[in-house]
Amino acid sequence: MTAFIFDCDGVLIDSEPLSVAELGRSLRDAGAPTTDAEIYDRMIGRPIAEIVAIIASETGTDATPLLPAYRDRLRARFDAELQPIPGIADAIRAMPPGPRAVASSSTLPRLNHTLSLTGLHDLFAPHIYSATQVERGKPEPDLFLFAAQHLNTPPADCIVIEDSPAGIRAAKAAGMRVVAFLGGSHAGAARLGERLPALNPDAIIASAAELPDTLRRMMGA
Repeated sequence: MTAFIFDCDGVLIDSEPLSVAELGRSLRDAGAPTTDAEIYDRMIGRPIAEIVAIIASETGTDATPLLPAYRDRLRARFDAELQPIPGIADAIRAMPPGPRAVASSSTLPRLNHTLSLTGLHDLFAPHIYSATQVERGKPEPDLFLFAAQHLNTPPADCIVIEDSPAGIRAAKAAGMRVVAFLGGSHAGAARLGERLPALNPDAIIASAAELPDTLRRMMGA
């Protein structure tokens, strides 16, 4: 049976504009000459620890001391503003049957909080997995392979739904098929419509409403 593995930010929850705004503020407060546009281009889909390491390597700026304040501000904005991707809950309920999981670069506490806030948690629990549980985050395949193992499904029988270049590369490296998702409100700022097709995903969709039929076609149903 086919299993379905979802990224979270930008696929299930419309969080990327909030996350990028607060991360950009924190990095600039730390002294890094980083723009929000650069974060959209290079950082979305990656674990925060990896982003901080990249910034430190390239600019010599250690933003680690500002991460607690970043997380506090972001949680407050999530509590006040976070919404699910339009139509995603209905799309998940209309999907073909099969095990499903979330596999995200976010931490487990953040995943459980944001999925609960948006009413999506029970559609996936207990199969909610974080890059903090594996050695290497996206674009390496570790997290998707970890999720497939817990779903008792071979990688070749998994379909990943992703919105980031790092996530699409990770899915392909794991030997999984992948749907590129352009339905988040950050898609324009991140130039996803230009960047994701170049990675040769198995399908590209612009909205959650397209997901059920796209998956059926990929499965040959």
